[in-house]
Amino acid sequence: MAVTAISIDNLLPAFPAIEARFAVADPNRLQLLVYVYMIGFGVAQIVYGPISDTVGRRPVLLGSLAIYVIGCGLAMVAPSFFWLLAARIIQGIGAAGGRVLSVAIVRDRFSGREMASVMSLTMMVFLIVPMIAPAIGGMMLALGSWVYVFVSMLVLAFWLAVWFSWRMPETMHPEYRRPLSPAATWAAIRLTLRTRVAIGYTTALGLLTGCIMGYVGSAQQVFDTGLYHLGPLFPLAFGLVAGAMGTATLINARVVRRLGMRAMSHGGVIAFTLVGLLQVAVGLAYDGHPPLALFLAILALNQFLISFAMPNFNALALEPLGAIAGTASSFLGFYTTILGAFCGFVIGQAFDGTVLPVGIGYAALGGLALIVVAWTERGRLFRGGVAG
Repeated sequence: MAVTAISIDNLLPAFPAIEARFAVADPNRLQLLVYVYMIGFGVAQIVYGPISDTVGRRPVLLGSLAIYVIGCGLAMVAPSFFWLLAARIIQGIGAAGGRVLSVAIVRDRFSGREMASVMSLTMMVFLIVPMIAPAIGGMMLALGSWVYVFVSMLVLAFWLAVWFSWRMPETMHPEYRRPLSPAATWAAIRLTLRTRVAIGYTTALGLLTGCIMGYVGSAQQVFDTGLYHLGPLFPLAFGLVAGAMGTATLINARVVRRLGMRAMSHGGVIAFTLVGLLQVAVGLAYDGHPPLALFLAILALNQFLISFAMPNFNALALEPLGAIAGTASSFLGFYTTILGAFCGFVIGQAFDGTVLPVGIGYAALGGLALIVVAWTERGRLFRGGVAG
């Protein structure tokens, strides 16, 4: 999870340097460094799960880190912006293994509300890293080149490979091993698609992921070059928002065992949508340029609320699919990432020098996620259950 977060957020402060190095004419094109990474990240997930259901989680995770290292190396020697985009795709392909297998490993070991609690702690790592990643990127730039940002990614990947080689046991249950064949994989995918809870909550998760990706893709322009011109203070503003998300996931991990996944996630997505509407209203009241403190407060509140929905949506989607956790995590991760990347791309490319595209995106996608959740639960929100 940390690899994905640092691969995106670490690079944001380097956008101006990359723009100058490769003479990128349109600043919005720099967002492609985020979205092509997410394409590789999303598509590759469909592969890792079925393989891990056959050979186990540990060797597949180590192999994915090796691919990620190759992508880092190619990015460091990129002679053109197109080459750099290709390297980012390879990085995404490698990082996808961590996303799929971290979720599958949690499902191997836990279920029900306990799984949701552990998933929140896992998500907290994903959310805490953005608090420091832009600052790390800024320090790497201070050393003299945007290339050093990829050096920091390389160091993290190497450290993780050593740690997993030394400490990570195999978590897959032997009785759940499945043959690696198109027929077996398709059977598992069909079961996933037929499971209303799985596909419903995954769709809602993908829509909320689109909010995050839209914000991340345009954050450098919003906080720095296009609107608030924070310069070296950009990592601080970005970190404050990420800190709100990290705090919420920690609270969720502690409270979800008592209140349940549905109560936490349903309340979270409803409140998120309402604050999204407030975000639009404030943006319109200030012609798209609200005071920085007000914008940060509303944005941090919404990021706080989204963190009560996302880890619980993930856990609810995987809860009925323990016997095919690897393949299910793989397919659902692929679907979530591609849907989120597409929605985020639409929001990011709509940046017009104001905060309105982000606010409208939050309100619209939050509302759609709420509708999908209502469909999933057949209109009965906040209902309990043995696990939820």
